[in-house]
Amino acid sequence: MSAFVPLVIKERQYLPADFKVTDWEALLPWYEELKNRSIDSLVSLEKWLQDISELEAVISEDACWRQIHMTCDTTNKEIEEAFTYFCMEIEPKIKPYSFELNKKLLACEFTSQLDKNIYFPYLRSVDNSAKLYREENVALQADLNLLAQQFGVISGAMSVEVDGKEYTLQQAAKFLHSPDRNLREIVFNKIAARRLTDKDKLNELFDKLLALRQQVAVNAGFENYRDYKFRELGRFDYTVEDCFAFHQAVKEHILPLQAMMVKHRQKRLGLDVMRPWDGDAEPVGTEPLNPFKGGKELSDKAIEVFSRLNPYFSGCLQTMVDMNRMDLESRKGKAPGGYNCPLAETGAPFIFMNAAGTMGDVITMMHEGGHAVHSFLSHSLKLSAFKEYPMEIAELASMSMELFSMEHWEVFFSDDKELGRARLEELERAIGVLPWIAIIDKYQHWLYTHPGHSVTERELSWQEILNEFSTGITDWSGFEEFRLNQWQKQLHLFEVPFYYIEYGIAQLGALAMWRQYRLNKQQALDNYSNALSLGYTKTLGELYSTAGIKFDFSPAYVKELSDYVTPILESMM
Repeated sequence: MSAFVPLVIKERQYLPADFKVTDWEALLPWYEELKNRSIDSLVSLEKWLQDISELEAVISEDACWRQIHMTCDTTNKEIEEAFTYFCMEIEPKIKPYSFELNKKLLACEFTSQLDKNIYFPYLRSVDNSAKLYREENVALQADLNLLAQQFGVISGAMSVEVDGKEYTLQQAAKFLHSPDRNLREIVFNKIAARRLTDKDKLNELFDKLLALRQQVAVNAGFENYRDYKFRELGRFDYTVEDCFAFHQAVKEHILPLQAMMVKHRQKRLGLDVMRPWDGDAEPVGTEPLNPFKGGKELSDKAIEVFSRLNPYFSGCLQTMVDMNRMDLESRKGKAPGGYNCPLAETGAPFIFMNAAGTMGDVITMMHEGGHAVHSFLSHSLKLSAFKEYPMEIAELASMSMELFSMEHWEVFFSDDKELGRARLEELERAIGVLPWIAIIDKYQHWLYTHPGHSVTERELSWQEILNEFSTGITDWSGFEEFRLNQWQKQLHLFEVPFYYIEYGIAQLGALAMWRQYRLNKQQALDNYSNALSLGYTKTLGELYSTAGIKFDFSPAYVKELSDYVTPILESMM
């Protein structure tokens, strides 16, 4: 049974209760006051930090709503203009003040008296931000934010027609699960052709992004954007070399598992040759899984699943429904993808999805629901900055929830055979995504350490990396051009560069959490909640340790997890 989770929304102590972000002139006095305020004790320092936190939370929530509204309707020019105004006229003016406030904190004589058990990751991040700041990058980063949003505009306009009806590419993907191979081939061809229609437009956009990102790196004293971005992302707990080790571990220990899964599907389908439209298909006579119809049924069933894990978890989702903080169904003009957007002041986040009734949508809902629970669990932390946790722990929250919730998917499937298929599909996805993560991450290392490369060089590098992590089982003949440009579907490359290996690190962590859950359900769920409630007041290693697992993605650890999962997968096939 779910329950409404009461949010403790603190009354504003610094800004007026009715203050709204309108323009820079309205914000300027508050930043000036914080910049010039005298700090004469540890108590006054902590009050100053809390006032900064309140201001940041109000601004962050306003900015998030602008982005949410734009992704929900990419065709509304007024909404786009509001987002653009924030990016161009407000955010660039905030950054110099944030830099000054960071310098003031680092220079303050009482900063050393702050409790290191809580403040260490935050102060480390502040120091990092201050060292990276360059005034000349402020305008460039505003331009980058705007340019990156064009990916959603271009992709959101993509649709195909199937049997006389128009579908977004997300909606059309459900036909690739159909047992009708002819239909799958027709739809795959249409999707591929539609993506290639905008190939040049996306290449042009990406070239602009690459050039601006390289300039930002050079301005900050870095040879390339890869090294700059590692610092900007605050990757204090692992290195570039660790990423390369991850790539190698996936190739050695995960790719054979993926090959086993592809061969299993090929055998079930009774095919001599696997083609690109066969990867998600079911045999003739087996209907695609149909876990829900419409957004309301999806949220209702998700709430029920979460209630069987922990009533607090389901209460989080119920609270979001009651506050109208979900937009789940796919439609034309809506940006692609899915996300959970934390809302710093009110605490209840927003889930955005493009659900079309597929099993993949269930997984996405569980995933974003995990992020939502993380937002709720960490909301009571004293500073907004404590809730700005790195993606390696954020994605652990979401990916672990997928695997935990899998144990209760009878809510979506009354038929045991369908339930078994759904669970197998989730495990296949959890394993199968790791080679793709390695591909995208390795590609990004190449992209940003080869500034000034041509489109042709980019395609050849992509092809080489893609082949390195391919099982070689699927025949792509006739789709060589589409395959060369397959990277263009990955929004992270356009919108959030280098944010992708976090998924791989967290997926390995989630498999370890699931192993823990299968051994002791309650202990695993307690560890999970305890770790997430810490926000970013501990290092990644400490957060993973609190969750009862290791922060490790070495070949030896990847092999250990692979060896655990292999017999389970084999028993389900």
